[in-house]
Amino acid sequence: MAIIGKDIKQAIDVLMAGDVLGLPTETVYGLAGNAYNIKAITKIFTVKNRPTFDPLIVHTSSLERVHEFVREIPEQAQLLAKHFMPGPLTLLLPKKEIISDLVTSGLDMVAVRIPNHPLALELLINLDFPLSAPSANPFGYISPTSAHHVDNQLGDKINYILDGGECKVGIESSIIGFFDGEIVVLRKGGLAIEEIEAIVGKVRIEEHSSSNPKAPGMLKSHYAPRTKLLFAADLLLLEEDTQKIGYLGFDKIHPNISLENQLLLSRTGDLSEAAKNLFAYMRLLDARGFDKIFTELLPEKGLGRAINDRIKRATTKE
Repeated sequence: MAIIGKDIKQAIDVLMAGDVLGLPTETVYGLAGNAYNIKAITKIFTVKNRPTFDPLIVHTSSLERVHEFVREIPEQAQLLAKHFMPGPLTLLLPKKEIISDLVTSGLDMVAVRIPNHPLALELLINLDFPLSAPSANPFGYISPTSAHHVDNQLGDKINYILDGGECKVGIESSIIGFFDGEIVVLRKGGLAIEEIEAIVGKVRIEEHSSSNPKAPGMLKSHYAPRTKLLFAADLLLLEEDTQKIGYLGFDKIHPNISLENQLLLSRTGDLSEAAKNLFAYMRLLDARGFDKIFTELLPEKGLGRAINDRIKRATTKE
Protein backbone atom coordinates (compact mmCIF):
# COMPACT_ATOMS: atom_id res chain seq x y z
CA MET A 1 0.00 0.00 0.00
CA ALA A 2 1.03 3.64 -0.39
CA ILE A 3 2.63 5.84 2.24
CA ILE A 4 0.07 8.32 3.61
CA GLY A 5 1.51 11.51 5.05
CA LYS A 6 1.60 15.31 5.15
CA ASP A 7 5.21 15.81 3.98
CA ILE A 8 5.22 18.48 1.26
CA LYS A 9 8.92 17.89 0.54
CA GLN A 10 8.32 14.20 -0.08
CA ALA A 11 5.41 15.06 -2.36
CA ILE A 12 7.61 17.47 -4.33
CA ASP A 13 10.31 14.78 -4.70
CA VAL A 14 7.74 12.32 -6.08
CA LEU A 15 6.45 14.82 -8.63
CA MET A 16 9.92 16.06 -9.64
CA ALA A 17 10.84 12.45 -10.42
CA GLY A 18 7.98 12.29 -12.94
CA ASP A 19 5.84 10.09 -10.71
CA VAL A 20 2.25 10.57 -9.50
CA LEU A 21 0.63 10.86 -6.06
CA GLY A 22 -2.69 11.26 -4.27
CA LEU A 23 -3.56 14.95 -3.89
CA PRO A 24 -6.15 16.36 -1.45
CA THR A 25 -8.51 19.10 -2.62
CA GLU A 26 -11.72 20.52 -1.22
CA THR A 27 -13.77 18.59 -3.81
CA VAL A 28 -12.30 15.07 -4.11
CA TYR A 29 -8.80 13.57 -3.99
CA GLY A 30 -6.88 13.76 -7.25
CA LEU A 31 -4.23 11.57 -8.88
CA ALA A 32 -1.63 14.22 -9.61
CA GLY A 33 1.37 14.44 -11.91
CA ASN A 34 3.45 17.12 -13.65
CA ALA A 35 1.19 18.56 -16.36
CA TYR A 36 4.25 19.25 -18.54
CA ASN A 37 5.69 15.73 -18.23
CA ILE A 38 4.42 13.13 -20.72
CA LYS A 39 5.71 10.27 -18.56
CA ALA A 40 3.65 11.50 -15.59
CA ILE A 41 0.54 12.12 -17.69
CA THR A 42 0.78 8.67 -19.23
CA LYS A 43 1.06 7.12 -15.78
CA ILE A 44 -2.13 8.92 -14.67
CA PHE A 45 -4.09 7.33 -17.52
CA THR A 46 -2.47 3.95 -16.85
CA VAL A 47 -3.03 3.91 -13.08
CA LYS A 48 -6.67 4.97 -13.45
CA ASN A 49 -7.27 2.78 -16.53
CA ARG A 50 -8.76 5.98 -17.95
CA PRO A 51 -9.50 6.27 -21.68
CA THR A 52 -7.32 8.89 -23.37
CA PHE A 53 -10.37 10.51 -24.99
CA ASP A 54 -11.39 11.79 -21.52
CA PRO A 55 -9.35 14.99 -20.84
CA LEU A 56 -7.69 15.96 -17.57
CA ILE A 57 -7.97 19.05 -15.36
CA VAL A 58 -4.82 21.10 -14.78
CA HIS A 59 -4.34 22.53 -11.27
CA THR A 60 -2.24 25.54 -10.33
CA SER A 61 -1.89 27.98 -7.43
CA SER A 62 -3.06 31.34 -8.85
CA LEU A 63 -4.77 33.01 -11.78
CA GLU A 64 -1.47 34.70 -12.66
CA ARG A 65 0.16 31.30 -13.17
CA VAL A 66 -2.70 30.18 -15.40
CA HIS A 67 -1.30 32.57 -18.02
CA GLU A 68 1.78 30.33 -18.26
CA PHE A 69 -0.21 27.69 -20.14
CA VAL A 70 -3.35 29.35 -21.58
CA ARG A 71 -3.52 31.85 -24.45
CA GLU A 72 -6.22 34.06 -22.97
CA ILE A 73 -8.74 34.32 -20.16
CA PRO A 74 -12.05 35.84 -21.30
CA GLU A 75 -13.48 38.71 -19.25
CA GLN A 76 -16.37 36.58 -17.97
CA ALA A 77 -13.92 33.85 -16.93
CA GLN A 78 -11.87 36.41 -15.01
CA LEU A 79 -15.02 37.61 -13.26
CA LEU A 80 -15.89 34.07 -12.17
CA ALA A 81 -12.29 33.44 -11.10
CA LYS A 82 -12.33 36.60 -8.98
CA HIS A 83 -15.36 35.33 -7.05
CA PHE A 84 -14.78 31.57 -6.91
CA MET A 85 -11.05 30.82 -7.18
CA PRO A 86 -9.57 29.16 -5.25
CA GLY A 87 -12.64 26.95 -5.10
CA PRO A 88 -14.71 24.22 -6.77
CA LEU A 89 -14.65 25.94 -10.18
CA THR A 90 -12.90 24.74 -13.37
CA LEU A 91 -12.61 26.99 -16.44
CA LEU A 92 -12.18 25.67 -19.97
CA LEU A 93 -9.65 27.95 -21.69
CA PRO A 94 -7.58 27.98 -24.92
CA LYS A 95 -4.29 26.21 -24.26
CA LYS A 96 -0.72 27.02 -25.18
CA GLU A 97 1.46 24.37 -26.84
CA ILE A 98 3.24 23.69 -23.54
CA ILE A 99 0.15 21.66 -22.56
CA SER A 100 0.30 18.31 -24.36
CA ASP A 101 -2.59 17.10 -26.50
CA LEU A 102 -2.58 14.03 -24.24
CA VAL A 103 -3.77 16.21 -21.34
CA THR A 104 -6.63 17.68 -23.40
CA SER A 105 -7.45 14.58 -25.47
CA GLY A 106 -6.47 16.46 -28.61
CA LEU A 107 -8.72 19.46 -27.93
CA ASP A 108 -7.35 23.01 -28.12
CA MET A 109 -8.93 23.89 -24.75
CA VAL A 110 -7.59 22.99 -21.32
CA ALA A 111 -9.59 22.67 -18.09
CA VAL A 112 -8.00 24.80 -15.35
CA ARG A 113 -8.61 24.86 -11.59
CA ILE A 114 -7.17 26.43 -8.42
CA PRO A 115 -8.05 24.11 -5.51
CA ASN A 116 -9.13 25.62 -2.20
CA HIS A 117 -7.15 23.31 0.06
CA PRO A 118 -4.18 24.47 2.18
CA LEU A 119 -1.94 21.45 1.51
CA ALA A 120 -2.70 21.40 -2.20
CA LEU A 121 -2.00 25.13 -2.52
CA GLU A 122 1.21 24.87 -0.50
CA LEU A 123 2.39 22.09 -2.80
CA LEU A 124 1.44 23.97 -5.99
CA ILE A 125 3.12 27.18 -4.81
CA ASN A 126 6.37 25.25 -4.33
CA LEU A 127 6.34 23.67 -7.80
CA ASP A 128 7.46 25.34 -11.03
CA PHE A 129 4.86 23.37 -13.02
CA PRO A 130 1.10 22.82 -12.76
CA LEU A 131 -0.43 19.44 -11.94
CA SER A 132 -2.83 17.35 -13.96
CA ALA A 133 -5.11 15.66 -11.45
CA PRO A 134 -8.26 13.71 -12.26
CA SER A 135 -10.01 11.98 -9.37
CA ALA A 136 -7.83 9.33 -7.71
CA ASN A 137 -10.03 6.30 -8.40
CA PRO A 138 -10.21 3.54 -11.00
CA PHE A 139 -11.99 4.95 -14.04
CA GLY A 140 -15.78 4.96 -13.65
CA TYR A 141 -15.79 4.15 -9.93
CA ILE A 142 -16.80 6.35 -6.98
CA SER A 143 -14.52 9.35 -6.45
CA PRO A 144 -12.40 9.35 -3.25
CA THR A 145 -12.99 11.86 -0.46
CA SER A 146 -10.26 10.71 1.96
CA ALA A 147 -6.65 9.54 1.73
CA HIS A 148 -7.72 6.05 2.81
CA HIS A 149 -10.19 5.85 -0.07
CA VAL A 150 -7.28 6.50 -2.44
CA ASP A 151 -5.12 3.93 -0.69
CA ASN A 152 -7.83 1.27 -0.83
CA GLN A 153 -8.26 1.76 -4.58
CA LEU A 154 -4.83 2.72 -5.93
CA GLY A 155 -2.41 2.10 -3.07
CA ASP A 156 -0.77 -0.78 -4.91
CA LYS A 157 -0.05 1.45 -7.93
CA ILE A 158 1.24 4.66 -6.35
CA ASN A 159 3.82 5.31 -3.64
CA TYR A 160 2.60 8.41 -1.82
CA ILE A 161 -0.69 10.04 -0.81
CA LEU A 162 -0.68 13.55 0.64
CA ASP A 163 -3.18 13.41 3.49
CA GLY A 164 -5.38 16.49 3.73
CA GLY A 165 -8.22 14.94 5.73
CA GLU A 166 -11.77 14.52 4.47
CA CYS A 167 -12.82 16.66 1.53
CA LYS A 168 -15.08 19.55 2.57
CA VAL A 169 -17.17 19.73 -0.64
CA GLY A 170 -17.25 16.04 -1.56
CA ILE A 171 -18.19 16.27 -5.26
CA GLU A 172 -16.11 17.39 -8.22
CA SER A 173 -15.76 20.98 -9.40
CA SER A 174 -18.19 22.73 -11.72
CA ILE A 175 -16.74 23.11 -15.23
CA ILE A 176 -17.57 26.18 -17.29
CA GLY A 177 -16.77 26.91 -20.93
CA PHE A 178 -17.12 30.04 -23.04
CA PHE A 179 -18.37 29.63 -26.61
CA ASP A 180 -19.23 32.55 -28.93
CA GLY A 181 -20.09 34.79 -26.01
CA GLU A 182 -22.22 32.12 -24.32
CA ILE A 183 -21.39 30.75 -20.86
CA VAL A 184 -21.93 27.00 -20.70
CA VAL A 185 -21.86 24.72 -17.64
CA LEU A 186 -20.22 21.57 -18.98
CA ARG A 187 -20.30 19.72 -15.65
CA LYS A 188 -22.49 20.48 -12.66
CA GLY A 189 -20.39 20.38 -9.50
CA GLY A 190 -19.49 21.88 -6.16
CA LEU A 191 -20.47 25.41 -7.21
CA ALA A 192 -24.25 25.80 -7.47
CA ILE A 193 -25.74 27.07 -10.73
CA GLU A 194 -27.50 29.78 -8.75
CA GLU A 195 -24.15 31.09 -7.45
CA ILE A 196 -22.70 31.18 -10.97
CA GLU A 197 -25.72 32.97 -12.43
CA ALA A 198 -25.65 35.54 -9.63
CA ILE A 199 -22.30 36.71 -11.03
CA VAL A 200 -22.59 36.32 -14.83
CA GLY A 201 -26.30 35.98 -15.52
CA LYS A 202 -28.13 33.12 -17.22
CA VAL A 203 -25.99 30.15 -18.31
CA ARG A 204 -26.66 27.18 -20.53
CA ILE A 205 -26.30 23.72 -18.99
CA GLU A 206 -24.91 21.04 -21.27
CA GLU A 207 -25.69 17.48 -20.30
CA HIS A 208 -23.07 14.73 -20.33
CA SER A 209 -21.75 13.13 -23.50
CA SER A 210 -21.23 9.40 -24.04
CA SER A 211 -18.26 9.99 -26.39
CA ASN A 212 -15.81 12.72 -27.35
CA PRO A 213 -16.43 14.87 -24.26
CA LYS A 214 -15.55 18.58 -24.42
CA ALA A 215 -14.32 18.57 -20.85
CA PRO A 216 -13.47 16.13 -18.01
CA GLY A 217 -16.31 14.34 -16.23
CA MET A 218 -18.87 14.51 -19.05
CA LEU A 219 -19.21 10.81 -19.78
CA LYS A 220 -22.69 9.34 -19.42
CA SER A 221 -21.71 6.48 -17.10
CA HIS A 222 -19.46 7.43 -14.21
CA TYR A 223 -19.04 7.60 -10.40
CA ALA A 224 -20.64 4.14 -9.99
CA PRO A 225 -20.36 1.58 -7.18
CA ARG A 226 -19.67 -2.06 -8.05
CA THR A 227 -23.06 -3.02 -6.60
CA LYS A 228 -25.95 -2.33 -8.95
CA LEU A 229 -27.51 1.05 -8.12
CA LEU A 230 -31.22 1.55 -8.84
CA PHE A 231 -33.79 4.26 -8.24
CA ALA A 232 -36.17 3.86 -5.30
CA ALA A 233 -39.19 3.77 -7.61
CA ASP A 234 -38.05 0.29 -8.66
CA LEU A 235 -38.66 -0.92 -5.10
CA LEU A 236 -42.32 -1.32 -6.06
CA LEU A 237 -41.27 -4.27 -8.19
CA LEU A 238 -39.01 -5.80 -5.55
CA GLU A 239 -39.69 -9.40 -4.60
CA GLU A 240 -36.33 -10.17 -3.01
CA ASP A 241 -35.06 -10.46 0.56
CA THR A 242 -34.75 -6.86 1.73
CA GLN A 243 -31.95 -7.89 4.10
CA LYS A 244 -29.75 -8.01 1.00
CA ILE A 245 -30.83 -4.54 -0.13
CA GLY A 246 -29.12 -1.26 0.76
CA TYR A 247 -30.65 2.21 0.60
CA LEU A 248 -29.04 5.63 0.13
CA GLY A 249 -31.60 8.30 0.99
CA PHE A 250 -31.61 12.06 1.32
CA ASP A 251 -33.27 12.96 4.62
CA LYS A 252 -35.92 10.30 5.30
CA ILE A 253 -35.65 6.55 5.85
CA HIS A 254 -37.44 4.12 3.54
CA PRO A 255 -40.16 2.15 5.36
CA ASN A 256 -39.65 -1.07 3.35
CA ILE A 257 -35.92 -1.56 4.02
CA SER A 258 -34.18 -2.57 7.24
CA LEU A 259 -33.00 0.49 9.13
CA GLU A 260 -29.47 -0.89 9.55
CA ASN A 261 -29.18 -1.14 5.75
CA GLN A 262 -29.84 2.56 5.18
CA LEU A 263 -27.70 5.68 5.10
CA LEU A 264 -29.11 9.21 4.89
CA LEU A 265 -27.05 11.91 3.19
CA SER A 266 -28.42 14.61 5.51
CA ARG A 267 -31.03 14.07 8.20
CA THR A 268 -31.63 17.83 8.24
CA GLY A 269 -32.05 18.14 4.48
CA ASP A 270 -28.81 20.14 4.07
CA LEU A 271 -27.64 19.88 0.45
CA SER A 272 -24.03 20.83 1.28
CA GLU A 273 -23.87 18.04 3.88
CA ALA A 274 -25.42 15.65 1.36
CA ALA A 275 -22.77 16.53 -1.23
CA LYS A 276 -19.99 16.00 1.31
CA ASN A 277 -21.35 12.57 2.23
CA LEU A 278 -22.40 11.30 -1.21
CA PHE A 279 -19.33 9.40 -2.39
CA ALA A 280 -18.29 8.24 1.10
CA TYR A 281 -21.75 6.76 1.75
CA MET A 282 -21.81 5.11 -1.68
CA ARG A 283 -18.57 3.40 -0.72
CA LEU A 284 -19.86 2.27 2.66
CA LEU A 285 -22.93 0.65 1.11
CA ASP A 286 -20.88 -0.81 -1.74
CA ALA A 287 -18.65 -2.56 0.80
CA ARG A 288 -21.60 -4.24 2.57
CA GLY A 289 -22.08 -6.98 -0.03
CA PHE A 290 -25.67 -6.10 -0.88
CA ASP A 291 -27.33 -7.56 -3.95
CA LYS A 292 -28.60 -4.10 -4.90
CA ILE A 293 -28.54 -0.54 -3.59
CA PHE A 294 -31.52 1.76 -4.08
CA THR A 295 -31.38 5.54 -4.00
CA GLU A 296 -33.43 8.65 -4.71
CA LEU A 297 -33.00 12.02 -6.37
CA LEU A 298 -32.69 15.18 -4.28
CA PRO A 299 -34.43 18.55 -4.76
CA GLU A 300 -33.29 19.98 -8.11
CA LYS A 301 -31.82 23.17 -6.66
CA GLY A 302 -28.45 24.35 -5.36
CA LEU A 303 -25.98 21.48 -4.97
CA GLY A 304 -28.90 19.08 -5.41
CA ARG A 305 -28.45 19.48 -9.18
CA ALA A 306 -24.85 18.26 -9.07
CA ILE A 307 -25.71 15.44 -6.64
CA ASN A 308 -28.52 14.28 -8.93
CA ASP A 309 -26.12 14.40 -11.87
CA ARG A 310 -23.75 12.01 -10.07
CA ILE A 311 -26.59 9.70 -8.98
CA LYS A 312 -28.05 9.50 -12.49
CA ARG A 313 -24.69 8.61 -13.98
CA ALA A 314 -23.97 6.06 -11.25
CA THR A 315 -27.21 4.28 -12.14
CA THR A 316 -26.46 4.30 -15.88
CA LYS A 317 -24.95 1.13 -17.30
CA GLU A 318 -23.55 1.14 -20.82
